[in-house]
Amino acid sequence: MGAPSPTPLVPAGTSTPRTSSARARAELLFVALGALAGALSQSLLIPVLSQLTNQYGAGADWLLTSTLLVAAVAVPVFGRLADMFGKRLMLLIALAGLVAGSVITATTSELGLLILGRAIQGLGLAGIPLGISLLTALLPPERAGSAVALVSAMLGIGGALGLPLAGVVVQSWNFHALFWILAAAGLVAFIGIIVVVPEAPGRSGGRFDMAGGLLLSAALVALLLPLAEASDWGWGSPRVLSLLAVAGVLFVVLGAVELRLKQPLVDVRALSRRPIVMTNIVSVIYGFAVFGSFLSTAPFVQAPRETGYGFGASVITAGLVLLPNGLAQLILAPLSARLIARIGAPVTLAIGSLLVVVGYLLRFPLSGSLLQVTICTTVIGAGVGIGFASMPALINTHTPRDELAAANGLNSLFRNIGGSLGSAISASLLALITIDVAGRAVANLDAYRLLIGVVAAASAVAAVIALCIPRRPVS
Repeated sequence: MGAPSPTPLVPAGTSTPRTSSARARAELLFVALGALAGALSQSLLIPVLSQLTNQYGAGADWLLTSTLLVAAVAVPVFGRLADMFGKRLMLLIALAGLVAGSVITATTSELGLLILGRAIQGLGLAGIPLGISLLTALLPPERAGSAVALVSAMLGIGGALGLPLAGVVVQSWNFHALFWILAAAGLVAFIGIIVVVPEAPGRSGGRFDMAGGLLLSAALVALLLPLAEASDWGWGSPRVLSLLAVAGVLFVVLGAVELRLKQPLVDVRALSRRPIVMTNIVSVIYGFAVFGSFLSTAPFVQAPRETGYGFGASVITAGLVLLPNGLAQLILAPLSARLIARIGAPVTLAIGSLLVVVGYLLRFPLSGSLLQVTICTTVIGAGVGIGFASMPALINTHTPRDELAAANGLNSLFRNIGGSLGSAISASLLALITIDVAGRAVANLDAYRLLIGVVAAASAVAAVIALCIPRRPVS
């Protein structure tokens, strides 16, 4: 495939300048709610995982891992199917999976069925890139920029809001109530999209690349499973090393196969364009930064006071410390669209990255009170919100219109890979330097400083890469 035809920063779709303000707001409301529900499916269980581990043993880890693996496969596959058969259709299927999986997990206490429900919930995470592509195609440019930015930021917003929500709900009820909330949110979004949101134009049709789907699924599982289990298995264990090696081989085979096809699941040529490569690298770093923020904050404030740095805070308090992080993303993501229109998405992305760097570096002198930690996480959230808003604009600028859903799906996949990598590396760094507190190994303050320094350095690299991304399509 040659270079893409010039695509506007936010291409218009169906002659939607005639779309009323009320109709546009309603479309955004239900699409964003679906994206938020998908993002919450990842984070709601984290505060209660230790409780579930006590109840179910080591198998409870699969309540997170199963969702991660299914989401990793569903995001790119649903993106390709959306370009072929309809963005709204695939978004409804993703939400139907989220609702069905949530109902299963809300109505059972049997571990096998809980894992099955959590796996089906993973389909819901595809709602973020599908929502981005659908709104990009439907809304006029003057409305699409802020709408796409808000939906793009839902991954970080859902993570930050999920922790305090889970803490409050579980304190009053039990973990099943979390999934009733997810089911209700997903159902409202599903019905709203059916009633309010039309299908986008421009379906390409064709045949689905089954070989590519199977290879990509196997490669992602081989990559993400050892990342999810590395803290338990050990980075040098044969299982981790062998699975990572298998993943590398499968990705090479996938690339060779896809280059031979006219309608590949993964357009390797398009994916290898310099602007797309650079944007996806930054997306990995942002995924790392988001989960690095969670893991350098919640355990930090919950650590016993005997550590010399912790506050002995409850799960709810830890969630409340992170709440402004999500609110900052919620507020700044739409406002970032104006900044993108003025100075361009690459510079805006670099500004977001530098804010993330500042937020992390502030943690070195400002960790003596809950207020100080909250200020730092809020600055990080502001940077993440701005950065997440910029990524779809860059993808849309450098991608042909009939491939937008697939391209945004792959970009979301890279964010998720970054999140998995961030979780694995963060857990390993915090376990590297520990102290004994009441017979339990707890991360030392130096371990948190090491983690904060690593993420800050990575975010600085992201800022440099962002400034090198072309603002307009390259021929």
